[in-house]
Amino acid sequence: MKIADLAELAGRNLREALLRNSLTTLGVAVGVASLVAMLSLGVGLQTLASQRLTRSGLFDAIFVTSQRDLRGPGRPPRANSAPAKNVKVLDEETRAQLEKLPNVTEVYPQIRFATEVRYERNSQTTSVLGLPASSKASGAFEGMTGEYFSSPTADEAILQTEFAKELNEQPAALVGKTMVLRYAERAALPAGSGQNAPSIDSLLEAAMGGGVSIVPREKQLKIVGIIESDPSAGVGGFGGARVFLPLKTAESLHVAQPSDLQSFLNADAAKPSYIALTVRVTSPKDVTQVEAAIRKLGFGTFSLLDATKSLRLVFTVFDLFLGLFGSLALTVASLGIINTLVMAILERRREIGILKALGATDSDVRSLFFAEAGAMGLVGGFLGVALGWLIGMALTWGTTIYLRRQDLPGVKISYVPWWLALGAIAFAVVVSLVAGLYPAARAAKLNPVEALRYE
Repeated sequence: MKIADLAELAGRNLREALLRNSLTTLGVAVGVASLVAMLSLGVGLQTLASQRLTRSGLFDAIFVTSQRDLRGPGRPPRANSAPAKNVKVLDEETRAQLEKLPNVTEVYPQIRFATEVRYERNSQTTSVLGLPASSKASGAFEGMTGEYFSSPTADEAILQTEFAKELNEQPAALVGKTMVLRYAERAALPAGSGQNAPSIDSLLEAAMGGGVSIVPREKQLKIVGIIESDPSAGVGGFGGARVFLPLKTAESLHVAQPSDLQSFLNADAAKPSYIALTVRVTSPKDVTQVEAAIRKLGFGTFSLLDATKSLRLVFTVFDLFLGLFGSLALTVASLGIINTLVMAILERRREIGILKALGATDSDVRSLFFAEAGAMGLVGGFLGVALGWLIGMALTWGTTIYLRRQDLPGVKISYVPWWLALGAIAFAVVVSLVAGLYPAARAAKLNPVEALRYE
């Protein structure tokens, strides 16, 4: 039997019992819709988490540190430690070198220091962190009171809410006001001695003898924003800062930091160095490759890639359970297909007998019932994907309304990617064909003589 003839017969048979076949197809659609809705919820939550974490700078960031062994004065170096002249420090030259690596989008130092903040007659000690210009895209600043920095070099500050409460009982009232930052400036550094780096003992002796100049300074800063969350976990290490400045402003202060000791050990002691550098990559999938390249340059690295692997494992298990529960409705729909086709055999025994008398083989009869089952699965699959997408949109709409009533930004919790839509349709067709196995085999086994005599 030709494919065109088979399709025409299957279509005609489905139209003859339109109501029954429509209800069966609708059952398939409902089953597919439940499957798509549940899986789209899992995919949407995974996409939301991935986007939020990526925007936070946690999972596309690599924290780079020097491998220098600072064990303290008078203590012997480790047996496997490299000579001082071979150990690299994190300076501007290193920063430029890391920026040239493939898939690296940004490299910036971690400028973090303890300071005293004075507002009117209130004085508090806290930690300050410099934020790069790219941190504006972080989701941490959504819903903040006030504005982000007006420029990368502005003399402005953003305060964490809890710290702002220590300065004023009404944190929002601080926006637009001026505070004073008191810090220790590194005014001078001792020059290197030839090609050999000085020992830590000699550096401490030089510092005690006046070789290092630390000058107290004050800086007036305008408070432009109050923020609830802590953006420092993504852009500057592992959190804990409560006052945030533009990174270039923080660098211009030349604040004395523990990393200054590393510059003393460098052959060129005039070069300031950093405690750590943060390397941002194009995508979390590039972290492993970039980390390996940085280690080859002689630096230590750390990233949260292992945490992302665990997160993906959790969502995979979550999607598996959602898929299993969603498949139950499709399984029930397959029973409806079996029932519909078995009833069709009883109603069309004479038709099957005539087909066989005209030369149709058992395979032709079997293919006819498979075609009818597959058609119901295909149409039900398309309808189910559309219905599942509408259910997901309704869930997103309801969630957004609830979040906005709680003064929170709306989120998209349901997402139907193309592979999920095509997979659901294919799954519906396969389940329908499996459901048609028994009716097709039963129809193919009918004796044509008995079928023609059936009333």
